[in-house]
Amino acid sequence: MMQIKILSPLWGHEHLKLKMFLDKIKAANYDGIDTWIPQDKAEKQTLFDFLQQNEMHIVSHQHSAEGSTFKKFRQSFIEQLHICAEPGPLLINSHTGRDYFTLQQNLALIDAARDFSEKTGIIVAHETHRGRFGYAPQMISRAFKKNRDFCITADFSHWVCVTESMLENFQDILAEAITRSRHIHARIGFEEGPQVADPRAPEYQYALEKFLGWWDRIITGNRASGHTIMPVTTEFGPYPYMPANPYTKVPVADQFEINCFMKDLLRARYNNSPKE
Repeated sequence: MMQIKILSPLWGHEHLKLKMFLDKIKAANYDGIDTWIPQDKAEKQTLFDFLQQNEMHIVSHQHSAEGSTFKKFRQSFIEQLHICAEPGPLLINSHTGRDYFTLQQNLALIDAARDFSEKTGIIVAHETHRGRFGYAPQMISRAFKKNRDFCITADFSHWVCVTESMLENFQDILAEAITRSRHIHARIGFEEGPQVADPRAPEYQYALEKFLGWWDRIITGNRASGHTIMPVTTEFGPYPYMPANPYTKVPVADQFEINCFMKDLLRARYNNSPKE
């Protein structure tokens, strides 16, 4: 039976001491955390010790690859994957490539990630994120056709924003993306942005139901494929993802409260078999 592990992002809580935030998500009944590996050695040890002592899980987040040339970027990308592997994550969520790289360059990064996975046994899931190679459905479709086996982190909030749609005109590409999804970033986007102000609000129920339907299909497919663990990150973010009042910049809703709402909604929904 597949276990669904619901993770909290560190994103938006960098102002807290790491141990304080880890205690907070444990108290909120999360299964673990989705985050980057701290550069500070003491913080890294705090994170790794906490996860081990509390039997919590991590999805490591790769978003730091850089380089003035593609060759340097590729080397940095590989180095960052090895750093992400240190805590033995459920998988690595990767912001892979750039939207301005050529298709062949982005495919070379996917190949590098595949080689890394073959050597380490750790899955690299390439996030569908603006500014990266998977920023839009029609663009990632080209990579799907060239490479038959790479998997993704499904963050379709970016796609609905980029296409200004609920993906009505991308059903075939969406279906392919769903079959490749090994991780979900559970944030609700809408036609004009990557994050609704509050998924509990009635004006956004249409978007919530649309995303839940996509996630149902991902969960069903992973169960049918015999995968034992499916990580899901409640990834509503802080300002400026979270709308705020002008001048004061006070967020219109509480990020952690919304993510806990999503956690409880998803845990109840997928406790047994998801709706078809």
